[in-house]
Amino acid sequence: MVPRSLVAVFMFELLGSNSEGKTESGLWLCQPAPRCGNKIYNALEQCCDKGTILLLNHTRLCGPNCTFWPCFQHCCLESWGSQKQVVVRFKVPGMKSNCMSSPITRICAQ
Repeated sequence: MVPRSLVAVFMFELLGSNSEGKTESGLWLCQPAPRCGNKIYNALEQCCDKGTILLLNHTRLCGPNCTFWPCFQHCCLESWGSQKQVVVRFKVPGMKSNCMSSPITRICAQ
């Protein structure tokens, strides 16, 4: 016969336990981490632009007086006949960058 106190302790532990199990607060990787070449980067803070990891707020010049964010935009030199202009265009997520088909953000003054 099992002592009543042992049964009481067992029942207390059973009822007091979390039936869903313990959850850890650490990061669980459920999908592959983003890579830039052979380096892993944090996509919430960084991007990969032409094989280089950049902060999301990093800017570059597009022409002499025009800045753009290489994580979200690209700088395109476009020409119609003898007229040339510098245009900043959006990068379309999931698509290869293409100056002719991407939406225009702005035309930079020359």
